[in-house]
Amino acid sequence: MEKKWWHDKVAYQIYPKSFYDSNGDGIGDLPGIIQKLDYLKDLGVDILWLSPCYPSPLADQGYDISDYYNIDPRFGTMEDMDRLIAEARKRDMYILMDLVVNHCSDEHEWFRKACQDPDGKYGNFFYLRDKKEGLPTNWRSYFGGPVWEDLPGTDKQYLHVFHKKQPDLNWENPEVREEVYKNINWWLDRGLAGFRIDAIINIKKALPFRSYEPDRADGLCSIKTMLKEARGIGEFLGEMRDRTFRKYDAFSVGEVFDEKEEEIPDFIGENGYFSSMFDFNETIFGQSPDGWYAAGEVTPDDYRNCCFETQRKIGKTGFVSNIIENHDEPRGVSRYIPQGDCCPESKKMLAALSFMLRGLPFIYQGQELGMENVPITSIEQVDDINSLDEYQVA
Repeated sequence: MEKKWWHDKVAYQIYPKSFYDSNGDGIGDLPGIIQKLDYLKDLGVDILWLSPCYPSPLADQGYDISDYYNIDPRFGTMEDMDRLIAEARKRDMYILMDLVVNHCSDEHEWFRKACQDPDGKYGNFFYLRDKKEGLPTNWRSYFGGPVWEDLPGTDKQYLHVFHKKQPDLNWENPEVREEVYKNINWWLDRGLAGFRIDAIINIKKALPFRSYEPDRADGLCSIKTMLKEARGIGEFLGEMRDRTFRKYDAFSVGEVFDEKEEEIPDFIGENGYFSSMFDFNETIFGQSPDGWYAAGEVTPDDYRNCCFETQRKIGKTGFVSNIIENHDEPRGVSRYIPQGDCCPESKKMLAALSFMLRGLPFIYQGQELGMENVPITSIEQVDDINSLDEYQVA
């Protein structure tokens, strides 16, 4: 494996909304991140991954982007972002942004134009189907309910594998891919060091569309059933690598689920699509198709075995990124340390194990303090579309 600039680094994920509020409005912001750069440098952090801070209606906490070329005023300005990149560079630190291109927001200009003219150019930016009796397919979205929603003001429906305000982009359309590559290069030209790549496995659908055997009483099937049949994603990912990341020696880390062992070289080998991909082996252990409420306990032996399994599978093929937690997961010390044993010593043991694994360690904000889950006494306290759906499932 060729040595790259990111191979001896430590990364840290920032969720801007809740990191550091510099102006007292109750929302974390980019100037707040700039104020904390010295703290992060002293902590030993080299790479900062920012969860989405683009303009967004926040239907899915920023993962529904309405403008890929700007910063949401809640978090600051484009000048603040340029200053963050420059201040990080002074400290030999690197900034990553979240690349969310399986879908955009329904408030994005492309989708608004698709509503105005579904048979025109921008209608082909999305997956549109004529409205008929019943649904085009019986796929269930990640957040519950059918993946099909009426296209406002038309006789068509559009596909969304996540929230209904997150219409899927049609990657089969070369014009869509060109727009994505143009945006990636625009940010890399501004000095960005790379991207964390969100939900990327979903960009390739199994064609032609069809329904599958229902797996719950709602008559729908998991979207993952369709994704298992999808073929050809490598053509998209290889093209994206060659048109963007490779030209800049940029770092890319993929959110990749359900990859087959023989596919690992394709994703992170010498000529892989990405520089790295996250190890989710521990986070998915014990999951149940019935939902979160039916998930099994993760014992210390289970955790160890998951870590070792990934290390064996990856071997010297490529460079994996190791996490204990992230914005989608509970606090690791609350999940992985047996009840009653959560203390400073056990927290440090979990941290030491993670840092001794081969690969790039990613810390989630607050993890360096050993933060635990916040006790929830009512579902009314929860503002997260996925958690709210899982509550209804339970």
